[in-house]
Parts: sequence; C-alpha cells; structure tokens
Amino acid sequence: MVAWFHQTNDTKGTTGEVAIYDGTNLTKQKRKSIHDGLMNHGIQVLFIESLCDDDNLIRENIRDVKLTTSTKSAEQQEKAIDDYLDSINNYKDGYETISEQDYTYIQLINAGQHYVINQVHGYLESRIVYYLLNLSIKKKRIWFSRHGESQFNVQDRIGGDADLSPRGESYAQHLPSLVSKHIGDNYPLTVWTSTMKRTIQTARYLDYPKKEWKALEELDTGVCDGMTYDEIAEKYPEDYIQRDQDKFNYRYRGGESYRDLVLRLEPVIMELEQHERILIVAHQATIRCLYAYFMNLDHDQLPYARVPLHTLIELTPTAYHCEEKYYKVDIEAVDTYRPKAAGVENVVQNKKPGSQTKAAGAAGEVTDPSEPILPIPHHHHNHSYRS
Repeated sequence: MVAWFHQTNDTKGTTGEVAIYDGTNLTKQKRKSIHDGLMNHGIQVLFIESLCDDDNLIRENIRDVKLTTSTKSAEQQEKAIDDYLDSINNYKDGYETISEQDYTYIQLINAGQHYVINQVHGYLESRIVYYLLNLSIKKKRIWFSRHGESQFNVQDRIGGDADLSPRGESYAQHLPSLVSKHIGDNYPLTVWTSTMKRTIQTARYLDYPKKEWKALEELDTGVCDGMTYDEIAEKYPEDYIQRDQDKFNYRYRGGESYRDLVLRLEPVIMELEQHERILIVAHQATIRCLYAYFMNLDHDQLPYARVPLHTLIELTPTAYHCEEKYYKVDIEAVDTYRPKAAGVENVVQNKKPGSQTKAAGAAGEVTDPSEPILPIPHHHHNHSYRS
C-alpha cells in the first residue's frame, strides 16, 4: 500500500490519494503500529470505527449483509445470525475502542445515532467525514427517468430549455401508469425535477409532492448551447475532438464539464442518501452522474452510461452492489446516445489541409484531472454531536 501511494500513474501523472486498509485493528498497540508506520512515510491516517450496542440493529444488519440467498428457512437464518454474533463476541473481549486523542478518527455509533470526530484537518479528511455523516443503512429504492423526448432532442440540439415533443408529451401522460405498475399506487413517493421546462412538463401528471432542484439541470454547454453536434464539429473541430478524448474533464467555454456537474450534484447525492422514496425526473448527463455514483462507474465510464428516453430506471442499493431494472414505455423516441469517437473520423478528414490545430480552449478546455473534484475550505474538527 505504501508503494502504491508513491507510485506515479503512467497515464495521468498522478499518485495515489486515498487507500482503505480494512482490518479489525483490535488493540491500541496494533493501531499505533499502523499509524506510526504510515506517518513515517508521509501518509496521513484516518481511523474509522463503527460501534453498535443495539442488538436489533446488529441482527438486521447481519441479515441484510451477511446471509446468502441459500439460507432459506427462518430457523436457518436465525441460526446463521447467532453463529455470526458469536464471532463478533469473540472480538469484543479483546477489543480496545479508539480513544487516542492525538489520532485522527471518526466513530459512528449505532449506525449514525451518534458521532465522535477527532482531529480532522484539511480537504481529503473533511470530505471523507462529510460523506460518512450522510450515509444511511436504511433500505431504499431510487427511480430515475429522463424527461420525455424534447423538441431539441428531435432536432439533435444540445442544451436549451425546449418544450416536450408530441411523443415526449405522450410519455408524460403514460408516466403515472408506469409508476403505478412498477412502484405502486400507495407508495409514498416524492418527485424531484430540475427547474427546466421539459422535466417539469414530464412530471406534471404525477400526483405526488414535487421539489425542483436547480442542481438537477442538464450539463451547461456554454457557447455550444442550442447547437447540433454537426454544427459544433464544423465550428469547433479541435474542441469536438478534445471532448471525445476526455469527455469527463472537457469543459465547454462558458459552461461545464462532467467533472463540474459531479460537484454541482453533490448536495443532491447526499440528500438521496437520507431518503428512501425518491423519483428523479431529470436529464441525460445529470442522471449519468447519479447513476454512476450508485453503480460505481469510473470517470471514463460515466459519460457513456446509457440513459434512454421514455424509460423508468429502478436502483436498489445493497451492501456490496446495486441492483438495476429498466421499465420502458412503448412510445418511440430518438436515440441520443453517442458512443466514443462518434463522428471524430469525419471531423479529422474534413479539416483543411495545412490547417493548424488550435490550442485547447478554442471553444472550451480540458480541466486538470489531478485537481480535486469537490474542493472545500480547510477547517478543523474536534468535537462530538448527536443527530
């Protein structure tokens, strides 16, 4: 692990930033060995300790996380839980809870009922703690739907605040029955939309409480807003190629990159962690980012995740993965998916002989991939509180 921290990534020129050393670390002596060994190599150490004395919570967690589908009967399940509890109790006798005041750590007590945070400094440690404070072990399902097909979708234009097409309006009218069939009539949903017309129009027939989020708006395409991809290729051929080469980090001039969009969506993601019954009606790029968070897609995969029109996507996060289901309405819509390298060969061939490739930034720029995605002010924590 120490070698990994100091090994430069050949393709991106960066080194490792965060590693997880997963172990029980039962005693103060063991933790001291880990702490001192890593600090001697210039590696900051953050201990994360989860404590729980709620027997019902422990049993339910074992049932959800540790039992396999092969455990069928209730009697077999309880026997398996009892066996696992025995192994936990074996650890308890020799375990020394973390209390070292000069160490950086967070204690999560009874799955978030109480936290203790000690000596947390700087960007990375603060981000990790912030994430942990917003995690929830509640069972949940989340639903995504893009807006119905829009007038700009039909014209192959990006961005804008277009109205729905006739087929998109038909999808909006069918969405309540799709929700009723696959989610249920009596399921207490809340619907989140962006502030753009096409998402609000798509959700308007849904008889549920609604919340508009500006953060859920589509990726801002800046000076390319309202253009077709052919028009972009003709006017900004170099940028067309650059975006294909690094779609996650490419930022439209006056607009955003997918990296920027991830930052914008952080409050939405943290809010989603706290809720159990949310249907989000949003946009292709926006849903890609949310989908990638739950499905653990990397930066190269995220901009190419398929989010088809006129489809309800259901995600069920579990302990180690996320289950997904797609429910499609039989209403035709254009396919807005663009695979990597789409149209790039033609752009290269059509460039005038002898023309010079402009520097990055003719229309946009490729942001530095080594920069942190979620910068926050440096601050210091040393306190405890209850939620």
